[in-house]
Amino acid sequence: RWLDTTSGTLGLKQIAIDGKALCGSADRAAGLGPLMLVSAWAVENRITLGQVAADDKSNEIAAIPELLKLLDLKGALVTIDAAGCQRKFAEQIVSGGGDYALAVKGNQPKLLEDIQTATTEAVDNAAAGVGQALDCHETLDTSRGRVERRHYTVLDDLSGVRGREKWAGLTALGVCYSERTIAGETSCTIRYYILSRRLTAAEFGRACRQHWGIENELHWQLDVTFGADASRIQNRVGCENFGMLRRLALALLKRQPYERGMKCKRLAAAVDTDFLEQILLGTPKLGKV
Repeated sequence: RWLDTTSGTLGLKQIAIDGKALCGSADRAAGLGPLMLVSAWAVENRITLGQVAADDKSNEIAAIPELLKLLDLKGALVTIDAAGCQRKFAEQIVSGGGDYALAVKGNQPKLLEDIQTATTEAVDNAAAGVGQALDCHETLDTSRGRVERRHYTVLDDLSGVRGREKWAGLTALGVCYSERTIAGETSCTIRYYILSRRLTAAEFGRACRQHWGIENELHWQLDVTFGADASRIQNRVGCENFGMLRRLALALLKRQPYERGMKCKRLAAAVDTDFLEQILLGTPKLGKV
C-alpha cells in the first residue's frame, strides 16, 4: 500500500516474471540450498510488484502461481521464460484478464517441434510467394564493438500445433532469430514463443527486449548495488524480508530524478536526511546531489 501511494496509478502494460537465487543464503549445515525469490517486474514503471519465495525443495515453477494470485493482471501482458511455459499458468493469466507471451524450449518438446515446423513451412511458402504473408520486423544494435541483428516473426496460423485448444487463449506464435557478432565471431540464437495476444512483429520484438529488464534493471542492480548475493542471511524469513526491502528501496531510488548512479544516491541518502526524506516521499529536492 505504501509503495502504491508513492507510485501513483501504475497503468501496467507488461509484467515480467523471473526468479533469482540468493547464493549467500545457502545453509549447508541445515541441508538448505540458496533461497529462490520469484519477482513480478512492472516493465514500464520499473517497480517490483511482488515476490514469492520458492520452497526449499522446489523451484520457481512452484512459486509462479502464488505470485500470479497476488497480481491484478487485467489488461497486462505477462512474459515468462521457458520455465513458466505451463498450461496451468496460461489458464491462470487469461482467467485473470491478462495475456501471455511464454518462451518455449525443450520442456515442451511437442509444442517446440510444432512451432519449428510451422515456422519453416511459413518461411518457405513466403519465399515461394505462396501462403500467408509473414509479419516481420528487424532491429540492429551496435555497442562497444558488438553488433546484434534481431529478426522477429509472428505467425497466426495454428493449424499445425497439436493440442492447441489446451492452451488457454492461444492466438499466435512468435519467433526471434538473433545474430551477435563480437570481435569477428558470430553466434546465432533462435527463440520461440506462444502468444495469447495478437501482436505485430514490432510489438512482439519490443516485449521480448523489455522482458530482460527484470535481469538488467532488477537482478543486476540487486547484486551490484545492494550486494544481495554476498548477503549471509540464512534465516528463510529474514532472507525473504530483506529481499523485499531491497526491491522497495531500489524502486524508490529509481524514481529519484537525479541522473546519478544508485550507489551515489544511496550515499547521499545516508549523509543527507533531507534527501532521504525526499526519496521516501517521492518528491524531487532542489539543488544537486
